[in-house]
Amino acid sequence: MGIQSLKLLGFDGSPGDAMRGADRAASPADDDLLDAYSRAVVGVVEQVGPAVVSIAVRKGRKRRSPGGEGAGSGVVITPDGFALTNQHVIEDAEAIEARLIDGNAYPAELVGADGPTDLAVVRLAANGLPAAPLGVSNSLRVGQLAIAIGNPLGFQNTVSTGVISALGRALRSQSGRLIENVIQTDVALNPGNSGGPLVDSRGRVIGVNTAMIVMAQGISFAVPVDTARWVVTELLTRGKVRRAHLGLAGQARPLSRRAQRYYELPTASVVEVISVEDGGPAGRAGLHGGDWIVAVDEKSVATVDDIHRLLAGQSGGTRIGLTILRDGERREVIVVAGEG
Repeated sequence: MGIQSLKLLGFDGSPGDAMRGADRAASPADDDLLDAYSRAVVGVVEQVGPAVVSIAVRKGRKRRSPGGEGAGSGVVITPDGFALTNQHVIEDAEAIEARLIDGNAYPAELVGADGPTDLAVVRLAANGLPAAPLGVSNSLRVGQLAIAIGNPLGFQNTVSTGVISALGRALRSQSGRLIENVIQTDVALNPGNSGGPLVDSRGRVIGVNTAMIVMAQGISFAVPVDTARWVVTELLTRGKVRRAHLGLAGQARPLSRRAQRYYELPTASVVEVISVEDGGPAGRAGLHGGDWIVAVDEKSVATVDDIHRLLAGQSGGTRIGLTILRDGERREVIVVAGEG
């Protein structure tokens, strides 16, 4: 194509004009993509942002830091003031204050906390508050949009976005606890984000942000909302989470269709035992790392949450039947549960 042909297309033949023409041709599609992404994030922030609170904590004397206070985030889940946050945010608190984006601050009382999931429920001394809707986490997919809203380093109502990087992770907290079945994202989190919501593109809470890996980039974790929903119910009705204790850590392990058919399993995943507590109930029953748990008391399980729900309300001393796969063979094991 010669210069005359280029002029017919509206160019004077210079490389600069040709590049500007290419930019003009590509910009509408680029703008549409950017607008769609921006609209999704902006809509979520406008919907959920008013329900996100900054939590300030005055610690007890024995646990008091040099500044005497701690800080984190939370999210209001009912108009009468119940809010979700992390257990480590309110741990050893003598007083709790929650501040909304509109600047109003309210004293809050601890309803209950659950160390194994690092979740806690507090209640603000107010009614008619904006509340965030809870979604579901068992249908999340790797790669979908995730939005975090919180108060990192004291900067209130800060928004960061990313994608879900992995599901079914197990994370050891700073206290040494193993938090199971967490969501991994590449959303940028900083101290102060803890307890804030992880939200999907429809403005539904899908997780509670709980941890990041210091010095790493793009690795952060959230407790799934399905776990949070169960914990909230337990804390509101009983003041604590009752669960039988098996003394093992596990994670969901996907199965191929061939393996699922071969073992005649109704689910597409099993719970793989990662580690067994020395001298614990599972260890005494003969379980060890690498075992696959496929059923608890003849009820199929696909995730750690499934096991937690089946153990909810069970007390220490209960005999619990586990169906496991080991070396390709199905076995039945009876575990005498401890109190967890």
